[in-house]
Amino acid sequence: MTEDVLLFHVDARGIATATFNRPDVRNAYNGQMLEAVMGALHRCATDDRVRVLVLRGNGPVFQAGADLHWMATLQGLSDEESLEVSRQTARVFRALIECPKPTMALVHGGCFGGGAGFVAGSDIAIASSETLFAITEARWGLLPSIILPQLNAAIGVRQVRRYALTCEQFSADTARDIGLVHTVCEPDALDYAAAPILESLLLSAPESLRQLKELALEQAGVTMNDSDFERLVRVHGDKRRSDEAREGVASFREKRPPRWFTPP
Repeated sequence: MTEDVLLFHVDARGIATATFNRPDVRNAYNGQMLEAVMGALHRCATDDRVRVLVLRGNGPVFQAGADLHWMATLQGLSDEESLEVSRQTARVFRALIECPKPTMALVHGGCFGGGAGFVAGSDIAIASSETLFAITEARWGLLPSIILPQLNAAIGVRQVRRYALTCEQFSADTARDIGLVHTVCEPDALDYAAAPILESLLLSAPESLRQLKELALEQAGVTMNDSDFERLVRVHGDKRRSDEAREGVASFREKRPPRWFTPP
């Protein structure tokens, strides 16, 4: 595992902690981080010593989605190479939501774009009260297609239609009200808030939890078949190569409004 972009530790009780570790870019993910997260999820799924997985972020922000500077370097890829990057991203979010062990996101500071997918894909989410959230892909000419199943399952399509269309920031209290997080705690109190929930998870039988998660996802229609998975991958990859995405990413890098915006 690449420890410089993801820190991974399993304690004596079987609680695994995966910490996003690119604080200089607000823990935005690139290909290297996606590979490391996938490795952590694979270990959690296959290692009987792991009982629970906790996701958290190093530095002032939990996770800021995709690294748009990295995204800019992908625009010269061939169609198939671009699709493979989207497929790699989609595999991570699919592996998270289908992880056979309970998962928990401890969210602080900021959670943007794909970061919201990590939260929505976790079984349990706790946010500190100062956290700001946003589903930002459309602002940059991109699509959150890969995380839409998780978002729809967590907050419902009506809330997705508002927050993914406007890309507006919303508070931790709003995130709780719409179902993106379960609990809001005081700043610096995430570990305190998580402790009794982790205790409850450890008291539950591991195989029962695995079967419960599998059945719950299946009955809710959240488990994705391979054809739907590939469709979301293709939409994601094609959009990233579009003229609109090129302009959106350029506007981010150049710190200017995109050309489609007309100021009042």
